[in-house]
Amino acid sequence: MNSYAVTMLFAGIGIPILAALNAALGRFIGSPIVAAAILFSVAFSTCVILSIMTGPQAILRASDAPRHLFLAGFLVAFYVLSITFIAPKFGLGNAVFFVLIGQLISAATIDHFGLFGAAVTPLSLMRALGLSVMGLGVWITQRAV
Repeated sequence: MNSYAVTMLFAGIGIPILAALNAALGRFIGSPIVAAAILFSVAFSTCVILSIMTGPQAILRASDAPRHLFLAGFLVAFYVLSITFIAPKFGLGNAVFFVLIGQLISAATIDHFGLFGAAVTPLSLMRALGLSVMGLGVWITQRAV
């Protein structure tokens, strides 16, 4: 397994942990919104430190970036706020299940059309079958008792 795959595996492992920790923080302090704000403050501080360590010149170029690219910040806020609100009520597994199904649909669409500069990977019958098997596997893990 190459380093990209290992890094993404750890990122995937971290997403449900992030969701569980932030949902617990939201319950503990009584405000999912404040919990999300704390999460983003820690994330922002981490990114600023890493930016300074690796060369801040990219910060200057950010002002020239197309504005639609900043939608990613809204999407991560939407994810964090929704998982922080919903996971304690709906169950972490159920919440992550729907996130994973959404990711499969979105990733297949982005790859098929090459959206946002992604490499085009057409949605062949075999790929659609593989995505369906993945989705079915995620569904089974939430139904098995």
